[in-house]
Amino acid sequence: MFAENIKGEEINLLVCRSFDGEIIIVDTLEKLDAAVKYLQNQLYLGFDAEARPRFTKGSKRRISLLQFATGAKAFLIRIDIIGFNKQIIDIFENKEILKIGSGIVDDMHALGKMKRFIPAGFVDLQDYTKAFGIKDNSLRKITAIVLGFRISKSQRLSNWSKNEYTNAQKRYAATDAWVCYEIYKRLNKGNTTD
Repeated sequence: MFAENIKGEEINLLVCRSFDGEIIIVDTLEKLDAAVKYLQNQLYLGFDAEARPRFTKGSKRRISLLQFATGAKAFLIRIDIIGFNKQIIDIFENKEILKIGSGIVDDMHALGKMKRFIPAGFVDLQDYTKAFGIKDNSLRKITAIVLGFRISKSQRLSNWSKNEYTNAQKRYAATDAWVCYEIYKRLNKGNTTD
């Protein structure tokens, strides 16, 4: 089975990994059409969202980027450029496609302020991993416990509204969604298909 928790020093000893598949920036409606066709054919997806960092108390969290990943592809959807539109909302409301994330309550709340929708098919790893005896619930710790490697969080406070992302930002954003996908896959070994 899995360890209940893990210390930071133990995580630091693990090899650092990141997503090494295809990263697709979705910043036009044409690219969104192609992305949605792919995403709608998946049984489950890793999910994450990024917002511009808030440094003042009470400032609103505005989501700039949505990330969806499988084992081979990661789509970085620039909703700060193309908007949070119906095609994306249709995926969010589709209960047949599982969207696996970590700490998604805040993301859903912030997105719900942009447009109303009824989220369906979301699995929050912070809750889901409890059934496997895992008490630590940060994505970094869950990744270390379940997948046996560490992920970098160095780009967490990046500006996700800038015109162009650095390679480090792209890799970070793709990795966060990808590890959610891989954690779910490992926890359900034999019960999922890619």
